[in-house]
This record gives sequence, structure tokens and C-alpha cells, in this order.
Amino acid sequence: MRSFAKRHYLLCLIALLFLVFGLSLCFGRYSVSLSDIIYLVNNMINGNETALPHAYQAFFVIRLPRNIAALIVGGALAVAGAVFQGVFKNPMSSPDILGGATGAGFGAALGILLSFPMVVIQSMSFVGGLAAVLLTCLIGRSIDGHNVSPITLVLTGIVVSGIFQAAISLTKYVADPNSTLPSITLWLMGTFSGLGWDDVEPLVPLLVLAMIPMFLLRWRLSVLSMGDEEAQTLGVNVRFLRSVMIVCATFVTSATVAYCGVIGWVGLVIPHLARGLVGSEYSKLLPASLLLGASFTLMVDIVARSLLQVELPLGILTALIGAPFFLVLLKRGKKEWN
Repeated sequence: MRSFAKRHYLLCLIALLFLVFGLSLCFGRYSVSLSDIIYLVNNMINGNETALPHAYQAFFVIRLPRNIAALIVGGALAVAGAVFQGVFKNPMSSPDILGGATGAGFGAALGILLSFPMVVIQSMSFVGGLAAVLLTCLIGRSIDGHNVSPITLVLTGIVVSGIFQAAISLTKYVADPNSTLPSITLWLMGTFSGLGWDDVEPLVPLLVLAMIPMFLLRWRLSVLSMGDEEAQTLGVNVRFLRSVMIVCATFVTSATVAYCGVIGWVGLVIPHLARGLVGSEYSKLLPASLLLGASFTLMVDIVARSLLQVELPLGILTALIGAPFFLVLLKRGKKEWN
């Protein structure tokens, strides 16, 4: 069975994604049966949107856009995590390694504090994530010059992330504890609650466009993960490739935080699971990470909205799953990466 899965990994992961996506459409605080879904879709095609009005509202207006967002966000974060692990040759790398997530979180927190409209808050979050990574790169360049080493970028990212985390704490400290502070806290925990078609329509194209260069250059990324000298010997422009990958992965991270808040651990956990299934070759690793990340996030979202009467923030559940997995990685060390 395991050998079959390795040979036909793409088919198996697509089937898993279809299964989980179908379950996510049915389960929730308002259950919608498969027959109701077929009935609703048929009526919508025929232009009759008044049939089963409550089920129609739950399915088309609330659940379907939310599930599409969970699918694309989970897949994009997993791809960004796999890319960062290859670019920095570090199995513990994740999409927030250069401070993009904390920068985007600060932008959103500041926008909420100033009571800006949602579109402005999302824009500030997106710009904050890009600004944090740009600051990381500028500081790294001031230290190493034009040829910034990966280790310098990682260490600089830790510093920049700490600065923006302190700024987030300051924002929460001065926020109104009865209104603004809960909104900031919920955003930073990450959730798909409240996402509608107005959010999905710009989010999906943005994430897809950011992932296209990563997929087109995935064969060169396999060479880059071998080391800079080996990659240059094989004709790879290391500096250009690393810059493109960092920019694309940063766009993914910033856009995700801008629309869904901070959803951690997906970009760290899923690439390792995919690597255990298909190996370290990026031509297989990125598609596997995309499909596994989408399925994982959908499954976690089902639990988040179904486990308790009150919906749980997604970041809590991904941390509960990701933290023990991180301990396993620490125990296995280099064996997990090789």
C-alpha cells in the first residue's frame, strides 16, 4: 500500500483533497447533507435561489467561500514553507522566518487599533509583511554586502521579527480592552470566520500568482538545496533564484495574514510530511506540499468550527498539532531532513 502511494502519490493526494473538501462542505454547526448540496446546486444552476433558504445561506454564502479560502491558504503556506526550507537549507524554516508574519500582524493590529475599514486593515497587513522582509534583506545586505548569506538572513529575520512582535505587544497594550483588544487578539490567532466572496476573489488570484514562479523554478530549487557552489557549477543563478523565491513566499505569507490572520505551523509541518511521502526532489515535493497543506487546513477548520459551541481560532489547533511534531523533528535531527 505504501509503495502504491509513492508511485501514485499525486492521484492519492488529489483523492484525499476531494474527500476532505466534500466533508468540509457538509460538516459544521449547521449540517448540510450531500443530497441537500446536490439539490441546492441544481436549483442555483436553474436560477432558483429561494429553495431551502437556510441551507442556501449556510452553503453558498458562508461555507463554500470559507472552504475555498482554507484550501488555497493551506496549500500556499505549505508551498512557501517547503521553498524556505530549500532556500535556507534549514529543515526548521517556515514562512515567517524573515519576519513577514509578524510584520503583517503588526500592520493589521495597527489598522484595527485606528478603527480603519477592513480593506484598509488588509492593505496595511499586506504592506507590513512586505516591509518586514524588505527590512530584513536591507539589514542583511548592510552586514554581508551584495552576497548576503542565508544564515545572515535567518538571524536578521529573528531580530526584525522580535522588533515587530514588540510593536504588536505595544499595540495590544494601548488598545481598548473591551472592544479593540479582542479583535486584535482574534486576528493574530488566525481564523477563516467571516470570510466571504469579497475576500476570496482577490485572495485566490494573489496566492496563485505568487505560487506560479515557485512551481516553474522548482527543479532549480532542488539544485539550490544542494548548496550554493554546486548550484553555480550547474549553471544556476543562485542570487536571482533565491531572491525570486523569497519574494514569492513573502507575498504568500503577507496575503495570508492580511485576510486570515496568523496561521502558524502549516508551513513547517506539512513539507516534512510531504518529504516523507515523496522525497526531497522539489518537482514532487511542491505539488505534494500543496495538496497535503490544503487537506490539512480543511481538516483543522472542520474541527475548529465543529468541536465546541464556540468556534476555535485556527492558530490554536495548528499549534497543538505542530508543536509536538516539532519536538519529534528535534529528536530525529538530521535523519528527518535526509
